[in-house]
Amino acid sequence: MVMKILGLVFILAFLGLMIFFTIKSRRQRVGSIREISAFNRLRRSIGLSVESGRRMHLSLGRGNLISTQSAVAFVGLSSLARIARVTSVSDRPPVSTSGDGSVTILMQDTLRTTARQYGGEYDPMSGQLSGLTPFSYAAGTLSIIHDEDISANLLLGSFGSEVALINEAGERSGSLTLAGTDNVAAQAVIYASAHEPLIGEETYASGAYLGVGRMHVASLQAQDILRWVLAGAIVIGSILKLVGVL
Repeated sequence: MVMKILGLVFILAFLGLMIFFTIKSRRQRVGSIREISAFNRLRRSIGLSVESGRRMHLSLGRGNLISTQSAVAFVGLSSLARIARVTSVSDRPPVSTSGDGSVTILMQDTLRTTARQYGGEYDPMSGQLSGLTPFSYAAGTLSIIHDEDISANLLLGSFGSEVALINEAGERSGSLTLAGTDNVAAQAVIYASAHEPLIGEETYASGAYLGVGRMHVASLQAQDILRWVLAGAIVIGSILKLVGVL
């Protein structure tokens, strides 16, 4: 019971800090965040894809919306909205793939809404359910990479070992592959096979680095504060344990 209360307090504190930093950012300029070379390279690739008339590919993995995998799926959806908005001036909108039906519906709705808001044309084939099993999903995604003249692949979602096949397809097609996931085993595969791997929390920071909104930057600031609070609590607890108070 105590742990549940502490967990609730932690969530409420995090939410409060996010709201505070979001309001603060409206009144004054947000401080700079550390550079991650993967996102710098991705932003250049987005611009080059618009200039060259090639397509961006964003894959949201096989995670669903009713489990802990939903967090990384929503990160991928917000990144898709941002990329679709930036590339709306192009006659070749981004194409996205997923291995889950509910995520695919939200993916298609995101692309449709962005096209309407920015005067683009919505292509129903730009959001595809490429497969429902790990390797059928990978096989369907491979065909997209090879057939759609892809300039860069952004993989943000829940993947397994099948991500190695997708990364290999990007390598063979000569397109940049930037990848991040919530699966620890898949992170090891990504580190070895992707051009630009995102490790750990870098995946969840995608929205902040792609400029999705103030709330995403505020979440990074809240994380930094709570990280120091937790580190301080661990140190204080260790000292109290050593002196016999606990």
